[in-house]
Amino acid sequence: MEEKEGNRNVVVEPPELKVVGLRFWEAATASSVVLVFVLVLLSVYLTMPDSDYSFLKLPRTLEDLQVLRGHLENYTSDYTAQVLLGYCVVYIFMQTFMIPGTVFMSLLAGALFGVYRGVALVVFNATAGASSCFFLSKLIGRPLVFSLWPDRLKFFQDQVAKRRKRLLNYMLFLRLTPTLPNTFINVASPIVDVPYHTFFLGTVIGLIPAAYVTVKAGLALGELQSLRDLYDFNSIATLFLIGVVSVTPTLITKS
Repeated sequence: MEEKEGNRNVVVEPPELKVVGLRFWEAATASSVVLVFVLVLLSVYLTMPDSDYSFLKLPRTLEDLQVLRGHLENYTSDYTAQVLLGYCVVYIFMQTFMIPGTVFMSLLAGALFGVYRGVALVVFNATAGASSCFFLSKLIGRPLVFSLWPDRLKFFQDQVAKRRKRLLNYMLFLRLTPTLPNTFINVASPIVDVPYHTFFLGTVIGLIPAAYVTVKAGLALGELQSLRDLYDFNSIATLFLIGVVSVTPTLITKS
């Protein structure tokens, strides 16, 4: 961008993203968030009946998930509130701190609660967790993002700047397609000045199609052989088509 200074044209560069070290109060804030999650999970655990809960762990494979589903089915009908609260807290915690494995939690929602309740549950938790990650990153995420994804962050910043007038369409496109990982979008959006209302709407709407596909697959959890079975060609093509439609207004505006 050029500005006139007297009779000269002066080139003004856009502001650079700067790395800021983690302050004490920022670290204390993150620790406080972890403590709140732990306390809520502990309260859920203490209200459950005496039993062997060695099966309770974050699923890392489909086999882990099938074992977890088998045990939780016995509790869901009698302790619905506790199971729901525990599920929500774990899902939101994983999203907040970018812990891999939320796809297994989405499958579990379908297996335990059915398609419609499962989709509502997954979209709610994914949005809440993404929002929590957004605000936490706004406080302490800058050093982490710069150290892990410097090039990707620069690319994201450039794309957001180009599509500022149609930013919601671009955020929908990102949520519907694997152009950028969801965890990166959550943590990088506040750093590149994506407004929260745009981030929120893009997340709520954009996650619904993929949530539906995953939750529906959870109904036949025992038949899944690998995570590749979740998305057939038609599912992937449909998600890409919706993503292209969502970003089309941005491309038209640019041209």
